[in-house]
Amino acid sequence: MKNILVTGGAGFIGANYIHFMFNDPNFEGKILNLDALTYAGNLQSLSEIEERFGGKRYFFEHANTCDKDRVHKIITDFKPDTIVNFAAESHVDRSIDGPLEFIETNVTGTAVMLIAAMDYYRSLSDEEKEGFRFHHVSTDEVYGSLGDTGLFLETTPYDPSSPYSASKAASDHLLRAWHRTFGLPITISNCSNNYGGYQFPEKLIPLMVLNCLEHKPLPVYGEGLNVRDWLYVTDHCEAINTIIKKGRIGETYNVGGHNEIKNIDIVNTICEILDEMEPSKEVKSYKELITFVQDRPGHDMRYAIDASKIEKELGWVPKETFPSGIRKTIAWYLENRQWWKNIQDNSYQQERLGLIK
Repeated sequence: MKNILVTGGAGFIGANYIHFMFNDPNFEGKILNLDALTYAGNLQSLSEIEERFGGKRYFFEHANTCDKDRVHKIITDFKPDTIVNFAAESHVDRSIDGPLEFIETNVTGTAVMLIAAMDYYRSLSDEEKEGFRFHHVSTDEVYGSLGDTGLFLETTPYDPSSPYSASKAASDHLLRAWHRTFGLPITISNCSNNYGGYQFPEKLIPLMVLNCLEHKPLPVYGEGLNVRDWLYVTDHCEAINTIIKKGRIGETYNVGGHNEIKNIDIVNTICEILDEMEPSKEVKSYKELITFVQDRPGHDMRYAIDASKIEKELGWVPKETFPSGIRKTIAWYLENRQWWKNIQDNSYQQERLGLIK
């Protein structure tokens, strides 16, 4: 991993991955960040990296993964030994409002990346081919919804419910097709819900933190009983590297945090921690702001990952517990107010999306 091409590196997980790599004293290589800078792409998340490594070991290309000519030239010029594909539209509610954007980025964009990567891979020497990897970051949502029991395995049939999860399922299938048909050395990871710093505040945890701080209602879908498995983003970044370095070519690995929690319990926990860390002067507890709203269309009831494969084969387990990770996350948003205030200044006001009218 000397030359890493990261797509979507200005997004939440991609930016954290770039920070993770440059914080690793054993990493001495270069990273090129290819990002279209759509609404959730934020170069402020990488300002420290740009200041320390820009033009020397960190490079940025403002490009869309659907742009065949640009993608081909970027890969040919940079000569990566590793491609990590984060680039995706990722918010379920937005996929209900505008599904075509998800098809374009998540399906067409992935296909363009694969075509360009395959053209480049064919030009490599046998020795260079041995060290080349294309890793694709996907989601547990491709599996659909679980009942009260059971876990998603890597062999669980795909059963996506939303335009977002359907587009990610399609991209996963493309990766496998390029491996089986053309021999491209790929790996795939399907992760559970990520949380941590630099997450665009449309997602549950930062949305609730910001709404608490601004004394806005805390909208909870339905009765708040939907269950998700929560994974601290730095643990996820480490899992990705573990798969790239040790994973079997052509294989999928589920990555989970072993933290199955109901949405309402997440919201209550955030309120309790903020009651302690930044008490309100307007309400006795932030829990008074909780408001139950109409459920999301096609809302999956429960996700839960069996991550035993990556643990047994590759030795990866998450380091962060949810109680420790959520405190770190809330502290990050308290300490980095200007980061999210700048997002609000660019017109995002934590409004509800994805309502079928």
